[in-house]
Amino acid sequence: MARIVHLSDLHFGRDRPELSTPLLAAVNGLSPDLVAISGDFTQRARHHQFAEAARFKARIEAPVLAVPGNHDTPLDNLWVRFLRPFSRYRKAIDPDLEPDWSDNRVKVTGVNTVNRFSWQRGRISGRTVREVCHAFADAGERLRIVVLHHPLEHGPEVDKRLMRGSAVALDRLGGCGADIVLSGHLHSTIAAPFRAAPSLLFVQAGTGLSDRLRGERNTFNVVEGDRRAVAIETWAASDELVFAPCAEARFSCEGGAWVPA
Repeated sequence: MARIVHLSDLHFGRDRPELSTPLLAAVNGLSPDLVAISGDFTQRARHHQFAEAARFKARIEAPVLAVPGNHDTPLDNLWVRFLRPFSRYRKAIDPDLEPDWSDNRVKVTGVNTVNRFSWQRGRISGRTVREVCHAFADAGERLRIVVLHHPLEHGPEVDKRLMRGSAVALDRLGGCGADIVLSGHLHSTIAAPFRAAPSLLFVQAGTGLSDRLRGERNTFNVVEGDRRAVAIETWAASDELVFAPCAEARFSCEGGAWVPA
């Protein structure tokens, strides 16, 4: 089975520095096949914040697949934001905004959902979804995972606008054999089938390091499984600054849909 550590919303610049080393210790101690980071490395996309994020990323011992978040494009320089929105991210984190990674058990593809013209609301185009489906065409029986920053579905408690193109993306990703979508953005943990597309498993990570907590501790997820069965384990930081498992959800794929196991 594949083991993926899912981090999100580190927000260097609004991070808790005392948690950085404990988080790295927990992640490296799990010896994952891959660490997927679903955006918002920084709070304001400033150079020194990206430098901190790059140092953190360099200390991760496993391969890393990352995509940008809306906080990773600058607000302090509109010329850069509109003409070269990802220049700082590309230099510090990864020149590829939509990377792929695979081994003999899993195939992972990253999607950039940041909209430079809208600070909060993301977008996902039909062309992007077609490219993801094309990337999975030769996946065979490998677990197929999509990583993006903005979630494709919101619960009734979320007052932010849903990403543009979400409904079409859910329909098409489910139809072309994607299994799991990893996202962040909302600083809360979710592990459940999508209501609109139960053939896809919705895994949302909370914030790994930010001090902007929304009803839960600093957390990350561990995804382990294959196309038949998946376990999502959530790790949370304690008052003693140690990350440890705090919840687990298991799912099996039955009749083309994910159901609680």
